[in-house]
Amino acid sequence: MEIVSVHNPRVKEWAQLLDKKYRTRQNKYIIEGIHLVQEALSYDADIECIAYDMDKGIPGELSGYADSEDRAEWIPVSAAVIEKCTDMVTPQPVFAIVRKDAAGLSEFLDKKDSLIIVLDRLQDPGNVGTIIRSADAAGADGVIVGRGSADVYNPKTIRSTMGSFFHLPVVEADLSEVLPRAKTEGVTLVSTSLAADSSCYDYDFRGAKWLVIGNEGSGVSEEVSRLVDDAIIIPSPGQAESLNAAMAATILMFEAMRQRHYSA
Repeated sequence: MEIVSVHNPRVKEWAQLLDKKYRTRQNKYIIEGIHLVQEALSYDADIECIAYDMDKGIPGELSGYADSEDRAEWIPVSAAVIEKCTDMVTPQPVFAIVRKDAAGLSEFLDKKDSLIIVLDRLQDPGNVGTIIRSADAAGADGVIVGRGSADVYNPKTIRSTMGSFFHLPVVEADLSEVLPRAKTEGVTLVSTSLAADSSCYDYDFRGAKWLVIGNEGSGVSEEVSRLVDDAIIIPSPGQAESLNAAMAATILMFEAMRQRHYSA
Protein backbone atom coordinates (compact mmCIF):
# COMPACT_ATOMS: atom_id res chain seq x y z
CA MET A 1 0.00 0.00 0.00
CA GLU A 2 1.36 3.41 -0.97
CA ILE A 3 1.95 6.14 1.61
CA VAL A 4 1.37 9.73 0.59
CA SER A 5 0.92 11.71 3.81
CA VAL A 6 3.83 12.80 6.00
CA HIS A 7 1.45 12.46 8.94
CA ASN A 8 1.17 8.71 8.50
CA PRO A 9 2.27 6.95 11.75
CA ARG A 10 4.89 4.88 9.93
CA VAL A 11 6.39 7.98 8.35
CA LYS A 12 6.65 9.62 11.75
CA GLU A 13 8.52 6.58 13.07
CA TRP A 14 10.86 6.58 10.08
CA ALA A 15 11.63 10.28 10.38
CA GLN A 16 12.44 9.82 14.07
CA LEU A 17 15.35 7.60 13.05
CA LEU A 18 17.27 10.72 12.05
CA ASP A 19 17.64 11.23 15.83
CA LYS A 20 19.97 8.94 17.81
CA LYS A 21 17.53 8.73 20.72
CA TYR A 22 14.91 7.12 18.54
CA ARG A 23 17.40 4.90 16.75
CA THR A 24 18.28 3.50 20.16
CA ARG A 25 14.65 3.23 21.23
CA GLN A 26 13.48 1.50 18.05
CA ASN A 27 16.71 -0.49 17.59
CA LYS A 28 16.63 0.49 13.91
CA TYR A 29 18.32 2.94 11.57
CA ILE A 30 17.72 4.47 8.17
CA ILE A 31 19.87 4.24 5.05
CA GLU A 32 19.40 6.38 1.96
CA GLY A 33 20.24 5.98 -1.70
CA ILE A 34 20.37 3.23 -4.30
CA HIS A 35 23.94 2.11 -3.56
CA LEU A 36 23.50 1.72 0.20
CA VAL A 37 20.19 -0.09 -0.15
CA GLN A 38 21.73 -2.37 -2.77
CA GLU A 39 24.67 -3.18 -0.48
CA ALA A 40 22.32 -3.86 2.43
CA LEU A 41 20.32 -6.26 0.27
CA SER A 42 23.43 -7.94 -1.15
CA TYR A 43 24.90 -8.58 2.30
CA ASP A 44 21.66 -9.75 3.90
CA ALA A 45 21.14 -6.89 6.33
CA ASP A 46 17.99 -7.22 8.43
CA ILE A 47 15.81 -4.85 6.38
CA GLU A 48 12.32 -4.09 7.63
CA CYS A 49 11.11 -2.14 4.60
CA ILE A 50 12.24 -0.23 1.55
CA ALA A 51 10.46 2.98 0.57
CA TYR A 52 10.80 4.33 -2.96
CA ASP A 53 9.52 7.35 -4.87
CA MET A 54 6.14 6.33 -6.26
CA ASP A 55 6.50 8.66 -9.25
CA LYS A 56 9.86 7.17 -10.27
CA GLY A 57 9.21 3.55 -9.37
CA ILE A 58 11.66 1.01 -8.01
CA PRO A 59 15.19 1.92 -9.21
CA GLY A 60 16.42 -0.42 -11.91
CA GLU A 61 19.44 -1.45 -9.83
CA LEU A 62 17.08 -2.76 -7.14
CA SER A 63 14.33 -4.26 -9.28
CA GLY A 64 15.80 -7.76 -9.12
CA TYR A 65 15.50 -7.76 -5.34
CA ALA A 66 11.88 -6.60 -5.35
CA ASP A 67 10.73 -10.02 -6.54
CA SER A 68 11.68 -11.47 -3.15
CA GLU A 69 9.19 -9.64 -0.97
CA ASP A 70 9.79 -12.05 1.89
CA ARG A 71 13.12 -10.26 2.48
CA ALA A 72 11.63 -6.80 2.93
CA GLU A 73 8.42 -4.86 2.44
CA TRP A 74 8.50 -2.54 -0.59
CA ILE A 75 6.46 0.62 -0.13
CA PRO A 76 5.79 3.32 -2.76
CA VAL A 77 5.79 6.75 -1.10
CA SER A 78 5.37 10.37 -2.14
CA ALA A 79 8.27 12.76 -2.64
CA ALA A 80 7.08 14.60 0.47
CA VAL A 81 7.52 11.45 2.55
CA ILE A 82 11.03 10.93 1.22
CA GLU A 83 11.92 14.53 2.02
CA LYS A 84 10.56 14.08 5.55
CA CYS A 85 12.82 11.08 6.15
CA THR A 86 16.16 12.51 5.06
CA ASP A 87 18.72 15.03 6.27
CA MET A 88 20.11 15.52 2.77
CA VAL A 89 19.62 18.70 0.75
CA THR A 90 18.88 16.61 -2.34
CA PRO A 91 16.85 13.57 -1.24
CA GLN A 92 17.55 10.17 -2.75
CA PRO A 93 14.68 8.30 -4.49
CA VAL A 94 14.82 5.36 -2.09
CA PHE A 95 15.53 4.62 1.56
CA ALA A 96 15.37 1.58 3.80
CA ILE A 97 14.67 0.93 7.45
CA VAL A 98 17.16 -1.58 8.87
CA ARG A 99 17.13 -3.41 12.19
CA LYS A 100 20.38 -3.14 14.13
CA ASP A 101 22.66 -6.14 14.05
CA ALA A 102 23.29 -7.84 17.39
CA ALA A 103 26.96 -8.52 16.56
CA GLY A 104 29.12 -9.06 19.62
CA LEU A 105 32.79 -8.85 20.46
CA SER A 106 33.38 -12.59 20.66
CA GLU A 107 34.13 -12.90 16.94
CA PHE A 108 36.89 -10.28 17.35
CA LEU A 109 38.41 -11.95 20.39
CA ASP A 110 38.14 -15.46 18.99
CA LYS A 111 39.79 -14.65 15.67
CA LYS A 112 43.48 -15.48 15.51
CA ASP A 113 45.88 -12.73 14.42
CA SER A 114 43.05 -10.23 14.08
CA LEU A 115 43.52 -6.70 12.78
CA ILE A 116 40.91 -4.55 14.51
CA ILE A 117 40.47 -0.78 14.37
CA VAL A 118 39.48 0.82 17.68
CA LEU A 119 38.02 4.34 17.72
CA ASP A 120 38.47 6.29 20.95
CA ARG A 121 36.12 9.31 21.15
CA LEU A 122 36.31 10.00 17.40
CA GLN A 123 33.53 12.52 17.05
CA ASP A 124 33.16 13.36 13.37
CA PRO A 125 30.69 11.04 11.59
CA GLY A 126 32.55 11.50 8.32
CA ASN A 127 35.82 10.34 9.89
CA VAL A 128 34.17 7.33 11.50
CA GLY A 129 32.54 6.34 8.22
CA THR A 130 35.73 6.83 6.21
CA ILE A 131 37.71 4.67 8.65
CA ILE A 132 35.13 1.89 8.35
CA ARG A 133 35.45 2.13 4.56
CA SER A 134 39.26 2.01 4.74
CA ALA A 135 39.14 -0.91 7.17
CA ASP A 136 37.02 -2.80 4.67
CA ALA A 137 39.39 -1.99 1.81
CA ALA A 138 42.48 -2.99 3.80
CA GLY A 139 40.98 -6.30 4.87
CA ALA A 140 40.69 -5.50 8.58
CA ASP A 141 38.60 -7.88 10.63
CA GLY A 142 36.34 -5.25 12.17
CA VAL A 143 35.92 -1.88 13.83
CA ILE A 144 35.15 -1.16 17.48
CA VAL A 145 33.63 2.26 18.12
CA GLY A 146 34.17 3.41 21.70
CA ARG A 147 31.73 5.45 23.74
CA GLY A 148 31.96 9.17 23.10
CA SER A 149 32.49 8.59 19.39
CA ALA A 150 30.05 9.55 16.64
CA ASP A 151 27.06 7.25 16.36
CA VAL A 152 27.80 4.54 13.79
CA TYR A 153 24.12 4.61 12.80
CA ASN A 154 24.14 8.34 12.08
CA PRO A 155 23.05 8.75 8.41
CA LYS A 156 26.23 10.73 7.66
CA THR A 157 28.39 7.96 9.12
CA ILE A 158 26.56 5.34 7.08
CA ARG A 159 26.87 7.39 3.88
CA SER A 160 30.60 7.89 4.46
CA THR A 161 31.16 4.13 4.58
CA MET A 162 29.92 3.84 0.98
CA GLY A 163 28.41 0.45 1.80
CA SER A 164 31.39 -0.93 3.74
CA PHE A 165 29.26 -0.78 6.88
CA PHE A 166 27.64 -4.00 5.67
CA HIS A 167 30.90 -5.74 4.72
CA LEU A 168 32.60 -6.17 8.09
CA PRO A 169 31.61 -6.23 11.78
CA VAL A 170 31.21 -2.81 13.40
CA VAL A 171 30.52 -2.85 17.13
CA GLU A 172 29.92 -0.10 19.68
CA ALA A 173 31.53 -0.84 23.04
CA ASP A 174 32.97 0.51 26.29
CA LEU A 175 36.72 0.49 25.68
CA SER A 176 37.52 0.39 29.41
CA GLU A 177 35.91 -3.05 29.46
CA VAL A 178 36.85 -4.39 26.03
CA LEU A 179 40.54 -3.50 25.79
CA PRO A 180 41.71 -5.11 29.06
CA ARG A 181 39.87 -8.27 28.04
CA ALA A 182 41.53 -8.21 24.63
CA LYS A 183 44.97 -7.88 26.23
CA THR A 184 44.36 -10.99 28.32
CA GLU A 185 43.66 -12.80 25.04
CA GLY A 186 47.08 -11.84 23.69
CA VAL A 187 46.09 -8.78 21.67
CA THR A 188 48.67 -5.99 21.29
CA LEU A 189 47.22 -2.46 21.39
CA VAL A 190 48.95 0.06 19.12
CA SER A 191 48.43 3.80 18.82
CA THR A 192 50.20 6.77 17.27
CA SER A 193 52.13 9.40 19.19
CA LEU A 194 54.16 12.37 18.04
CA ALA A 195 56.63 11.49 20.81
CA ALA A 196 57.09 7.89 19.65
CA ASP A 197 60.52 6.68 18.52
CA SER A 198 59.33 3.84 16.31
CA SER A 199 58.11 4.52 12.76
CA CYS A 200 55.00 2.75 11.50
CA TYR A 201 57.18 1.47 8.64
CA ASP A 202 59.55 -0.28 11.07
CA TYR A 203 56.80 -1.69 13.28
CA ASP A 204 55.69 -5.32 12.95
CA PHE A 205 51.92 -5.33 12.35
CA ARG A 206 51.67 -9.11 12.11
CA GLY A 207 49.85 -11.09 14.79
CA ALA A 208 46.85 -9.89 16.79
CA LYS A 209 47.12 -6.11 16.56
CA TRP A 210 44.40 -3.62 17.41
CA LEU A 211 45.02 -0.09 16.13
CA VAL A 212 43.68 2.59 18.46
CA ILE A 213 42.71 5.86 16.77
CA GLY A 214 42.12 8.81 19.08
CA ASN A 215 40.02 11.94 19.09
CA GLU A 216 40.58 14.42 16.25
CA GLY A 217 41.79 17.17 18.59
CA SER A 218 43.16 15.52 21.72
CA GLY A 219 44.21 12.08 20.55
CA VAL A 220 43.88 8.91 22.58
CA SER A 221 42.33 9.44 26.01
CA GLU A 222 44.46 9.08 29.13
CA GLU A 223 42.47 6.05 30.27
CA VAL A 224 43.01 4.22 26.99
CA SER A 225 46.64 5.37 26.68
CA ARG A 226 47.46 3.49 29.87
CA LEU A 227 46.35 0.29 28.16
CA VAL A 228 48.30 0.82 24.93
CA ASP A 229 51.30 -1.48 24.49
CA ASP A 230 53.13 0.17 21.60
CA ALA A 231 53.26 3.76 20.35
CA ILE A 232 54.39 4.51 16.81
CA ILE A 233 54.70 7.58 14.62
CA ILE A 234 53.81 8.21 10.99
CA PRO A 235 56.85 9.97 9.47
CA SER A 236 55.92 13.36 8.06
CA PRO A 237 58.83 15.26 6.47
CA GLY A 238 56.57 18.07 5.27
CA GLN A 239 55.28 21.11 7.14
CA ALA A 240 51.80 19.88 8.07
CA GLU A 241 51.31 19.82 11.82
CA SER A 242 49.25 16.63 11.80
CA LEU A 243 47.12 14.32 9.69
CA ASN A 244 43.37 13.93 9.62
CA ALA A 245 42.38 11.01 11.88
CA ALA A 246 40.87 9.02 9.03
CA MET A 247 43.93 9.58 6.85
CA ALA A 248 46.30 8.49 9.64
CA ALA A 249 44.22 5.39 10.30
CA THR A 250 44.22 4.52 6.60
CA ILE A 251 48.01 4.79 6.35
CA LEU A 252 48.43 2.42 9.30
CA MET A 253 45.88 -0.06 7.99
CA PHE A 254 47.46 -0.28 4.56
CA GLU A 255 50.94 -0.67 6.02
CA ALA A 256 49.56 -3.52 8.13
CA MET A 257 47.96 -5.00 5.00
CA ARG A 258 51.25 -4.74 3.08
CA GLN A 259 53.16 -6.56 5.80
CA ARG A 260 50.53 -9.25 6.27
CA HIS A 261 49.84 -10.01 2.61
CA TYR A 262 52.51 -8.54 0.35
CA SER A 263 55.86 -8.67 2.16
CA ALA A 264 58.48 -11.08 0.87
